[in-house]
Amino acid sequence: MPGAVAAPAPRRGGARRSPSEVLADLLAGNERFVQGRPRYGHDVTAAAAVAGSQEPGAVVVGCMDSRVPLEAIFDQTFGAICVARSAGHVLDQAVLGSIEFAVWQLRVPLVVVLGHERCGAVAATIDALRAGQRPGGALNYLIDEIAPAVAEVGLDSPDVHARALRVHIRSTVRRLRAEKRVIERPTGDIAVVGAVYNLDTGRVDVLDDAPSDGH
Repeated sequence: MPGAVAAPAPRRGGARRSPSEVLADLLAGNERFVQGRPRYGHDVTAAAAVAGSQEPGAVVVGCMDSRVPLEAIFDQTFGAICVARSAGHVLDQAVLGSIEFAVWQLRVPLVVVLGHERCGAVAATIDALRAGQRPGGALNYLIDEIAPAVAEVGLDSPDVHARALRVHIRSTVRRLRAEKRVIERPTGDIAVVGAVYNLDTGRVDVLDDAPSDGH
């Protein structure tokens, strides 16, 4: 097919692909998508993808983990949800600004904070606290943001990772519920809920302190 992007050669002996191979793979996938022959779902170019406006129902704040593609695990099509991602769903000004934009400009009624089991950012925080050493650079910001949840649970606590993850999710939910620019929209109620994605089962479980409506 003229203009089609060829798929890259298969990975050799488990070796990591080069940047050019990965880019070629991405472009090949985009070509399959454009031609309406996807390999992994999203089998049509939905009208919402090319519409002049958008009316998403939620903004999902999730982790950047490659095993947690948010549109896929919620089985949502184009235009259905906004996504803001960072390692360990850590909030910073860019993520907060993105949530505010979704709430105020796009008028979404729901903010979902989604963590996931075996989160690498939580594990890295636990390792750094146990070693008493920080990795340096911007990674320190992530660890500083997650560390209070680990400290609350305790490094020696059984299931420290799973418990700290849930404390961190609930802490993020509380912080967003306290953000006036998120909650105090002039029209309509806003709900902020926390949830956990199970990598083994694919199921999303809403935490028990989620409100049924409003905030």
